[in-house]
Amino acid sequence: MVQTYLNYIDGEWKPSISGNVFYGRNPANYEEILGAYQASTAEDARLAIKSAAAAFPNWKNKSAIERADVLYQLMPLLAAEKEKLAAIITKEVGKTMAAARKEVDASIQALKHFSGAANRLAGETVPAGNPETFAYTIKEPLGPVGVITPFNFPLGIGIYKIAPALIAGNTVVYKPHNDTVQIAARLVELLIEAGTPKGVLNLVTGDGDKVGQELGENRTLKAISFTGSSDVGLRLGRSVTNRGGKMQAEMGGKNATVILEDADLDKAVSGIVISGLLNNGQSCTGTSRVIVPKNIAKTVTSKLVEKATAIRVGDGFNENVENGPVANEAQLQKYLHYVDIAVKEGAKLECGGKRLFGEGKDKGYFVAPTVLSGVTSEMTIAQEEVFAPVVAIMEVDSFDEAITVANQTDFGLSSAIYTTNLQKAHEFVRRVETGVTHINIPSNHYENQLPFGGKKNSSIGPREQGSTALDFWVDTKAVYLKP
Repeated sequence: MVQTYLNYIDGEWKPSISGNVFYGRNPANYEEILGAYQASTAEDARLAIKSAAAAFPNWKNKSAIERADVLYQLMPLLAAEKEKLAAIITKEVGKTMAAARKEVDASIQALKHFSGAANRLAGETVPAGNPETFAYTIKEPLGPVGVITPFNFPLGIGIYKIAPALIAGNTVVYKPHNDTVQIAARLVELLIEAGTPKGVLNLVTGDGDKVGQELGENRTLKAISFTGSSDVGLRLGRSVTNRGGKMQAEMGGKNATVILEDADLDKAVSGIVISGLLNNGQSCTGTSRVIVPKNIAKTVTSKLVEKATAIRVGDGFNENVENGPVANEAQLQKYLHYVDIAVKEGAKLECGGKRLFGEGKDKGYFVAPTVLSGVTSEMTIAQEEVFAPVVAIMEVDSFDEAITVANQTDFGLSSAIYTTNLQKAHEFVRRVETGVTHINIPSNHYENQLPFGGKKNSSIGPREQGSTALDFWVDTKAVYLKP
């Protein structure tokens, strides 16, 4: 019996007005149907927006400390359900149980950070022209807002957006990726259990061209926070800003790791495996381009191929597995498409580049970790995001050329350099055009206390997390008071 999952609108679980559903499938076995999900319409989205708007005045008038208490209550609930939540993530998107458990842990850690942000909703006092006037600023919530999340970190990114939005005093309409409806529904259930009032959080599932478009175009929503592809994010951003709304988007990356001759090559290659090949490369900050001097390129390639071919691929519930399947059929085809183009354009396929079968993989979207060499900046594989376990090795003649090549992309999310030369490390940090960078650390490393976001086509609007976590979610009001 296939379980049906409903929308959550105005404090009730409801079917879509359309009466239609779509089905979730296990990427490790596409014949296994996980559930029936609501194929919502624009009208469903409008009802959710109306609910959020009605709940806003009461939620706004609660203190930030009261609002943060919901997050305090949520943390132990997540901890108690860690294994169940990890299993849902693994079943829906294919990542290993080990990776899914880390996502739950990271989500709890993020809530600790966001809970403390309730004490930082502070304005400032400034001198007034008239000494009898008291001049100050206050931070106010925006109103009803929209949150649109991707499949790759469905619990974590949902919390990274919903938590600060709620603390700031906004009400939320939440649209998860269609692959991750179950984990989104469970997050909403736990937030309700933690004390979120009726109407403050609403969940609507369905296609982006219906639900997502309504969220983008509806003037009642004062802001949209989105994580996903750059094409969708830029298009959505135009819709939101054209109607006067605020837009925050974390989008694609074509992240480079530079390895210099003086680096610990084993450590550098391990960092590339962690960021670019594990989790099937489905991390927006993962390394996809490896830039190396020509005199060490063969050594780096050999070491990387050795580690890539040793990665154990299989069902994520097998504790010995290091990579599960990619998330869906579209991701599988995208992987095959880009590898094929790379080879046709002159790259050398060092390993991988194929779908995997046998040993229980025949009915899943399993792919081989892939290393390409001989890649140049003119090739498609060096410019477009694959979002799969594919890394491209690019050879350079100098440190200056390495930085130039690293910056030769429309993206600017994350980067890394491996070197023992402190001067070159600082120069790399100064010159690289990314919002996040790393020295002798994998490019996908992050911590909640630092702001997260990119440059160029990788981000729109204020950064997420860190000291700026609430900036996007509030307006500043200037006050002049004369007794």
